[in-house]
Amino acid sequence: MTIPVITFFNNKGGVGKTSLVYHLAWMLSDIGYQVLTCDLDPQSNLTSMFIDEERLERLWPDKEPRKTIYNALEPLLDGTGDINQPYLEQITPKLNLIVGDLTLSSTEDELSSQWPECLDHRARAFRVISALSRILQSGASDSDADIVLVDVGPNLGALNRAVLIATDFVIVPLGADLFSLQGLRNLGPTLRDWRDGWKDRHSRNPVSDLRIPSGLIQPIGYVVQQHGVRLGRPVKAYDKWVNRMPGEYARNLLGDEKGPYPETPSQDEQHALATVKHYRSLVPMAQEARKPIFHLTPADGAIGAHAAAARDAYTDFKILAEKIAARINLPPPSL
Repeated sequence: MTIPVITFFNNKGGVGKTSLVYHLAWMLSDIGYQVLTCDLDPQSNLTSMFIDEERLERLWPDKEPRKTIYNALEPLLDGTGDINQPYLEQITPKLNLIVGDLTLSSTEDELSSQWPECLDHRARAFRVISALSRILQSGASDSDADIVLVDVGPNLGALNRAVLIATDFVIVPLGADLFSLQGLRNLGPTLRDWRDGWKDRHSRNPVSDLRIPSGLIQPIGYVVQQHGVRLGRPVKAYDKWVNRMPGEYARNLLGDEKGPYPETPSQDEQHALATVKHYRSLVPMAQEARKPIFHLTPADGAIGAHAAAARDAYTDFKILAEKIAARINLPPPSL
């Protein structure tokens, strides 16, 4: 059985993507799902949110194989074998992580060169391009995961193309700015090109027992990070960008050129998954405690207004997690 993979992707950085993956992974596990997260951003920011430096140093030894995503890929990239079983770092009994690795950026050239080789029915090309998908599904099987959440870097390179081919569903995190708007305009055509390119290659796989992904790459919605807040509402300076997101998303991600489009994300019930508040002072508190905002306690410094904000965050992320589960038809968790 194939486990659904959701990738959070925007080629514009600084939109709260990694924090969103981190908090949703915790929330989905809190409400009963078995969750696997995978850090496929070479900057490894998601890994650093889950794991402290002392533990990470043991996972990234100098003279031994690292317990990371790169170790799972290494035999295939070196030409000495196929993928390794991925190492899974258990965060909780219901939440596991495939650890990121800065070395992952070195895979770009190989993934780029093997992409056209798939058109010539080359077995190695299909092994390389499908490697990340097979690693994700292997990790999901080993951890009995119900869902896989993937974080990627903000670019349109060969590594992210291989990740998206391994992806069933895409969520687009957005900021309320011109750059996110432009990011949508780049992202939509690129995802369609990757989907169509994989469709052209899929039937040319010469290895009958090689498990290759379908390359569904289905956008299921966007999440807007609310940067400026005053009296519980976005600062007016951001409204002009936020309110253009529904139309840009529909045109560029879904190919809907006709409209009419909702005038604001709050009216875009079909595609706007949430507007995530900027929790500001709670963020460094959560980073120091190495836990999600909604798990902060008075012992962590969350008292008074901070405690109320943490409770609000729990409600907000629970609604978002349940909405995503419903959107991909994920069965209710077996608690």
